[in-house]
Amino acid sequence: MGFQKNFKRRELKYLITNEQRRRIIDELKNYIVPDEYGLSTIRNIYYDTSTMLLIRRSIEKPVYKEKLRARTYGKVGSDAPVFVEIKKKFMDTVYKRRAYMTLDEQERYLAGDIPAPFVNHITKEIDYFIKLYGDLRPAVYLSYDREAFTQRMTTSSVLLLTIISAGATMI
Repeated sequence: MGFQKNFKRRELKYLITNEQRRRIIDELKNYIVPDEYGLSTIRNIYYDTSTMLLIRRSIEKPVYKEKLRARTYGKVGSDAPVFVEIKKKFMDTVYKRRAYMTLDEQERYLAGDIPAPFVNHITKEIDYFIKLYGDLRPAVYLSYDREAFTQRMTTSSVLLLTIISAGATMI
């Protein structure tokens, strides 16, 4: 499969208005182009304990936090590709590990009905995460439209600009 399994990047997030979004894109239009995904819809199910431990920790803005989610890009169907991801953040640096599986495999695996559909260092890390927190279950559904851009010309540093319009639902 041609997808990235491991990520390490620095993330800075800002809440902006539509007018600010328009001005930012207008100011950067000579320097950025839509990336390979351009405008896309991303759907996430975040897993948490019955006491919402992971979400509560995240809200406290700790130096280190982690989460488990299932993520899809575009339309969802029983054979749609799903990424089961562990996302860890230390200060401003994000580390993400993800395993690709079908929607059916992901649902059954994270429900504890089947073992991981394959074994590698990422699924072992996901298994450890599940065992560590014990009673993980779907907790939040988050869907958003993402507009992603990259630099026209790359230099020693790479700019990735992502603009998101989102809505979340507690499960």
